[in-house]
Amino acid sequence: MAQPKQDLTFSFIIPVYNRPDEVDELLYSMASQTQLDFDIVIVEDGSEITCEDICDKYRDDLEINYYYKPNSGPGQSRNYGYKRASGNYCIFLDSDCVMPTKYFEVVYRELTKNYVDAFGGPDEAHEDFSDLQKAINYSMTSFFTTGGIRGSSEKLDKFHPRSFNMGYSREVFDQTDGFAKMRFGEDIDMSIRILKNGFKTRLIKDAFVYHKRRTNFKQFFKQVYNSGIARINLFKRHPQSLKLVHLLPMVFTLGNILLLILGLSISVIFLIPILVYMLMVFIDSTAKNTSFKIGLMSLITSYIQLFAYGFGFMKAVWKRLILGKDEFAAYEKTFYD
Repeated sequence: MAQPKQDLTFSFIIPVYNRPDEVDELLYSMASQTQLDFDIVIVEDGSEITCEDICDKYRDDLEINYYYKPNSGPGQSRNYGYKRASGNYCIFLDSDCVMPTKYFEVVYRELTKNYVDAFGGPDEAHEDFSDLQKAINYSMTSFFTTGGIRGSSEKLDKFHPRSFNMGYSREVFDQTDGFAKMRFGEDIDMSIRILKNGFKTRLIKDAFVYHKRRTNFKQFFKQVYNSGIARINLFKRHPQSLKLVHLLPMVFTLGNILLLILGLSISVIFLIPILVYMLMVFIDSTAKNTSFKIGLMSLITSYIQLFAYGFGFMKAVWKRLILGKDEFAAYEKTFYD
């Protein structure tokens, strides 16, 4: 059983862009932890609407260090925060997360008992989230959309922590130089390089966070579209990272388009596979969320999830693999609009 090389001290690194209300909720959940043996580094990534006043509100309860910097994206903001953190083990959260009261207690206990230099945890939907947020959470985690591999499964060969809920030691940062200058997919790239450098990763299933994700269909489309592009950018950096499961959204997208054309031009029988899939998603989401409304909304978010990823993936295949263009991302200036 691996043991830490030194006494563990923890810092939370949280990049934020124009989201003071979310930071308020996150810091409230952090102040409510059963253990408070950590400090917090908030990195304001060029926001027009800052959260400094929110940070000041919690300084009596939490050790918070607030920094403002020009916009560079979340990956470089995490590196910026890490270089200013006091802990020898840093935990990264997205600003749209909320921590259960025992989150840090679980992480501390698990790393003390069975140390690894990098860990990740899953995300869930809180009962207070909106119906749309619950539908998006379903489509991001369901077997029928992502195969259930995102952030909460060890089905792939080695676990890749995601930056909405991950942590790693200072030794990892020193050896990898932290997150790469990728606008999207930088967390998967980081996880791959952690493993390539000989470190072990671990999924701590009980160290989950409540993750709000995007709050409307448009933002969700942009997020997943960029995820499709990022998968090919990652393939160019790490060819071994592309798995069969990553091709499925593209196959699903092209297959649905073909079935729709055949169904409208030849026979409605070709629409049956689409209807069967929609029925399975509706029944599964309705059962899991105990809501017909969320079940119906999950039909929309699931198709956005698969089509947006599929179109982004295909665009990146065309531009990067066929035309030989450089690494790119979409909606960089309007990603949060």
